[in-house]
Amino acid sequence: MLDPRRIVALAAIALLAFGTGTAAATPAKSKTTAAAPAAPPPPPFEPLPPPKIYLFRGAMGPIFSTGMDRLEEKLTKAGFSANVYEFTICRWIGDRAISSYKESPAPIVLIGHSMGGLCSIVISEMAAKENIPISLVIVIDPAHATGDVPLNVERFINIFLSDSVLGGGDVVAVPGFRGHYASYDLKENSRVSHINIEKSDDIHRQIIEMVTQLPRIPPQAQADAVPLRYLVPPDTLVELWDSGVRVPVRRGDTMESIAAANRVPLWTLAQSNSLPENAQLTPGQTIIVPRHLTPPEPAAAMATPPAAPAARR
Repeated sequence: MLDPRRIVALAAIALLAFGTGTAAATPAKSKTTAAAPAAPPPPPFEPLPPPKIYLFRGAMGPIFSTGMDRLEEKLTKAGFSANVYEFTICRWIGDRAISSYKESPAPIVLIGHSMGGLCSIVISEMAAKENIPISLVIVIDPAHATGDVPLNVERFINIFLSDSVLGGGDVVAVPGFRGHYASYDLKENSRVSHINIEKSDDIHRQIIEMVTQLPRIPPQAQADAVPLRYLVPPDTLVELWDSGVRVPVRRGDTMESIAAANRVPLWTLAQSNSLPENAQLTPGQTIIVPRHLTPPEPAAAMATPPAAPAARR
């Protein structure tokens, strides 16, 4: 006769085996309906160190490029590491900038007037050979001999006079350039000349704003950056846009309404898109709109540059 305790144990084992087999044969419903785990959010953007700013005068700089000294004083007062140099020691300063970056990486900003603008491109080319990025280059009526913007420059701005003899460098970017580019030809402004174009307090203010914002801007996809090239209308002051962006046209949009929505002058849309200011738009088409490094103030200040001499140089 079997022991009752043994019978109970055998029954329990059989029941356990049956339950396990059933579970293996029938997949749990939760496995068939569970959603794929969400991708982890990108790591928070860490602000970059404050930029190091190198400014360069043109020929006879202490006489004709004093605006660079004034800008250097304003940048220093704002708390930045900024120094102004003669273009004649361009490569020496370039070597120092490269060595400084290797020791303690920080955004590099190059700003030059006349031959100092040419120097800014030379140093950018030197940095490119070392695989060092240049965060921002601003050239102000650079010399005609100024080279093309190399690929390592992230943002480039040229403010120039195409009919200037002493400057007039219409600087372009090398093929394949993917950074942000904006070019402003002020030849129609009779109050601006080669020897006062770098002295504009309004341009100085905007440069300081850009430099201040630069370390706090997350890396932007440069594939959507559209180059801007403007012939600035007479008596219109420069607003330093970063580059252009394509905006889709919606039903009811007009050139005027898009300009108002983006707080840009109507003439910029006309020039960027080779369209008349009253052009009829079609839903679905795209319009190139200038954009700032960050959103602009509600009303951009527009100051008058110092009076130019009677004859343009």
